[in-house]
Amino acid sequence: MPVRIAVLGSGFVSEFYMQGLKEVPGQEVVVNYSRGAERARAFAERWGIPHWSTEMAAAVGRPDVDLVLIGLPNDVHLEATRLAARARKHVVCTKPLARSGAEAAEMLALVEEAGILHGYAETEVFSPAVIRVREMIASGTLGRLCTMRSREAHSGPHAPHFWDPERAGGGALMDMGCHMFEAFRYFLGKEDRPLECIAWGDLLVHRERTRAEDNAVAMVRFASGALGVAEVSWSALGGLDLRNEVYGDRGAAFTDVTRGTPVRAFSQQSTGYILEKADAASGWVFPVPDEARVYGYHEEMRHFVECVATGQPPRETYADGLAVNRIADACYRSMQTKRWEAVEA
Repeated sequence: MPVRIAVLGSGFVSEFYMQGLKEVPGQEVVVNYSRGAERARAFAERWGIPHWSTEMAAAVGRPDVDLVLIGLPNDVHLEATRLAARARKHVVCTKPLARSGAEAAEMLALVEEAGILHGYAETEVFSPAVIRVREMIASGTLGRLCTMRSREAHSGPHAPHFWDPERAGGGALMDMGCHMFEAFRYFLGKEDRPLECIAWGDLLVHRERTRAEDNAVAMVRFASGALGVAEVSWSALGGLDLRNEVYGDRGAAFTDVTRGTPVRAFSQQSTGYILEKADAASGWVFPVPDEARVYGYHEEMRHFVECVATGQPPRETYADGLAVNRIADACYRSMQTKRWEAVEA
């Protein structure tokens, strides 16, 4: 029997999830949920999904659903998780897990009490480039890790809810810093606990669109002494910029999956879609081949489907999402106090 999936959401991230799933054997998406009937119907038709619904509880509670895949705005993650736990359906949630550490802790308690498998869909640590660097670290190639620097930047989110700090839980740091915080934990090993953070964030450009920060820098100090530096921006033109630098006492490693693409082209006409959040489609362009695979969607979807099929716990769970939310909480406190803030254990 295939793993039968309910995809909650029909927007940007759900499109990437479907791209990731299309090459994963042993799975079938049986229903899509969206708040709007037209969006749900169009998404189902586009991806060949046999059923769609505008009732989340009905989609989650279908008897032919084994796994619930949450691709919804941040403020709906708790409700979707509560429904999955109540229905005893395995669940995978997109990043960030929640809007705060308190909300994430409630979500973790729900899935643990229900006894279901729970996955945290953090694509960064499923990216083939990032996995390869982790393998180098594990083999001792880089020696003891000392510092890490990660950057994610683009010209702003694609959906309205990202701009609302009440719905999202924050601004650019919540949106993209969550990727980097989990990358730091993945590179170092999750036994290396984050101790404290210091952060700056400000609204520099998009004053007419949001009250949240559109640029931020955060430093995270770990128990081993290693330091992670995260830089995020919603005001960087030129398309998505996604990079990691990892420095050890015996070597260094770098990833760049958007600016270091092997494809370069020039056109006086529009070339169409190039990559996520591209700001121009003519002149010199740098398309990313197979975005879903490069970003990690193929690998994470394969992993979560295999875990449900075999009953094995995922390597990224709600507990990891909670750890990330607690780092973000400390960063937001630091933005206010202008000093180092402890990360809740």
